[in-house]
Amino acid sequence: MCGIVGIVGSTPVNQSIYDALTVLQHRGQDAAGIVTLESNRFRLRKANGLVRDVFEARHMQRLQGSVGIGHVRYPTAGSSSASEAQPFYVNSPFGISLAHNGNLTNAADIEESLFKEARRHVNTSSDSEILLNILANQLEKAASYPLSPNDIFSAVRAVHKIVSGAYAVVAMVIGHGLIAFRDPNGIRPLCLGRREVDGKVEYMVASESVALDAVGFDFVRDVAPGEAVYIDFNSELYTEQCAENPALHPCIFEFVYFARPDSFIDKVSVYSARVCMGQKLGEKIKREWYDHDIDVVIPIPETSCDSALEIARTLDKPYRQGFVKNRYVGRTFIMPGQHMRRKSVRRKLNAIRSEFKDKNVLLVDDSIVRGTTSEQIIEMAREAGARKVYLASAAPEVRFPNVYGIDMPSANELIAHGREVDEICKMIGADGLIFQDLDDLVAAVADGNPDIKEFETSVFSGTYVTGDVNQQYLDYLESLRSEDSKAREIQQDLANLELHNEGV
Repeated sequence: MCGIVGIVGSTPVNQSIYDALTVLQHRGQDAAGIVTLESNRFRLRKANGLVRDVFEARHMQRLQGSVGIGHVRYPTAGSSSASEAQPFYVNSPFGISLAHNGNLTNAADIEESLFKEARRHVNTSSDSEILLNILANQLEKAASYPLSPNDIFSAVRAVHKIVSGAYAVVAMVIGHGLIAFRDPNGIRPLCLGRREVDGKVEYMVASESVALDAVGFDFVRDVAPGEAVYIDFNSELYTEQCAENPALHPCIFEFVYFARPDSFIDKVSVYSARVCMGQKLGEKIKREWYDHDIDVVIPIPETSCDSALEIARTLDKPYRQGFVKNRYVGRTFIMPGQHMRRKSVRRKLNAIRSEFKDKNVLLVDDSIVRGTTSEQIIEMAREAGARKVYLASAAPEVRFPNVYGIDMPSANELIAHGREVDEICKMIGADGLIFQDLDDLVAAVADGNPDIKEFETSVFSGTYVTGDVNQQYLDYLESLRSEDSKAREIQQDLANLELHNEGV
């Protein structure tokens, strides 16, 4: 999962993009990058690390210009090398820089055709660089100069026909403007904002509405599935539907885990959706555990807090904060490498013993993916003195790999894959385990926008909305993204760095 932002302004945008990326930091902690445009030259800074670490004062001073795009990344394929950080750049035609959130499901096929037919070389393992070159190749085919809005939309229309998967994209074209578009299924979020500064109109696109709030832009609307937005450097806005059969299928895991609670995605309040998840799960607990002996409800911070509070209300049980979170440790789910995730859990959380001692506690988490974190937290609760430890998941069992930009690549890494609830419960050491029903999860999110008829729920259902995912592709993706593959690539990156430092 990644976060993207783009601004066409009338004043320097470097600070606004930086501020927007800091509130999108939850979407990726591996790398960050900003590109601005000044005097028809791109100014680029990107590197591994958090936003606050990547951009020092000297970098910000160099990122001049009133137009720019930014990106925060965590890797779902390829290595964690800084060479994979975004935005990417290509010099032809005109000079284009692009940032992307999502994952292409036909990247290998189109990379080969790019080289053979378009004579374009992709230098990284990132599908974002492939997407950039596809867009560049289509813009190169335009007959007119400068490009008209229709030329831009024709290029995006062609991109939709060539690529498949999930993608929210922002790009800058030198001499023209900023382009943003969303895949025909609207899997990954993208929204549009507007503000006036000294009587001049400025526009912004971002992965979540909270980024607009952070820098003083008014939310205009979500970018529609398949829609393209073009803003020229005079802040003239053009939009057009560029997909033949667009249909909104937003990723439901955005609402479960990824998005900030103060964001709205496709007209749905993330906070309200999580409260409703808690209500529905609380009602299920009352039905199925009618003779429960739960003394207290404790969330596993932070994403589950809103759901846990509603569960406590529904069960008429006390709600307590039983864990203190170290806010200077990153989100373990999006840390590259199982070993790093394991090491970080106890550095990240510490139990308040008085809330556990001699109590039967119901822990609430947003979801259970690999089960590693759940097992360790249950162990921490017992060490703090809990008599019994029950666990409730606000999401259903994660049984299938994700192919649309979430790092759930291997079915074998998912604790619920091929296992029943009782077996999972035993593996993580809980006294009881209950999951949200998928129908209830869908209803909880759809309550905020009844116009959404279908969500992307593949990690729970195994149904992939793009219709091009088969076992062969899943096996291929697993080989790219497996823990062993990532470890080998990290080792190779370190070896290359050592050679570089030695002057070889």
